[in-house]
Amino acid sequence: MSGFFKKQLTFIFYGFVFWLPVTLVIYIAVLLFSNAERVGRMILGVAVSDKNLFSGFGILLCIVIVYFSGMLLKLTKFGKMLSGIPFVGLFFGQGEIMPISRLAHMQPCLFLYSPTCVSYGWILSEEKVKTSEDNAIPPMVNVYFPNVPTLVTGAVFAVRKNTVIKLANSSAEIINLLLYAFRSPAALKYLPWEDESREEFEERSKFFGLK
Repeated sequence: MSGFFKKQLTFIFYGFVFWLPVTLVIYIAVLLFSNAERVGRMILGVAVSDKNLFSGFGILLCIVIVYFSGMLLKLTKFGKMLSGIPFVGLFFGQGEIMPISRLAHMQPCLFLYSPTCVSYGWILSEEKVKTSEDNAIPPMVNVYFPNVPTLVTGAVFAVRKNTVIKLANSSAEIINLLLYAFRSPAALKYLPWEDESREEFEERSKFFGLK
């Protein structure tokens, strides 16, 4: 009987987890919608008479302001200047935008962010490296390093292939893990590269916690 009630409480909890963010998004959207109309009409009222101010003009003006503000921050050095301000600059960080739909179909991985720090990422592509002397140089792997918790913004790092290890876990599992481990996979599953022997894989895995 206790197992039955525990299962029902689990259903209630998952329903609560689903509806809480949805409710917050709807509430914030309604709040912004109503205030944007009021603020936009107040700005337009300086140059336009009330009889020519139709419903929706205020919101349209706010959308235009937000759009051009985004262009200013992304295409000029102004956004970079703001990103250098302590604390406040966190909201103006420069980075690439990665659609979740693309992220969900990419190869998740671990890579050595530093000699002592292993980080999560996604493999974008593999690049061959050549020199004028045609020396054998290990290839580089382009890794997408997401910002947490947004995930859709981040940076692209060129990382040595031997410092990247593929994960057999799905992208959905890694995304859930990065959302402050609200849901974690049962275990991380390491994969070797296609051209890597078992001995090479086991030796390289030591850098990622395997002994």
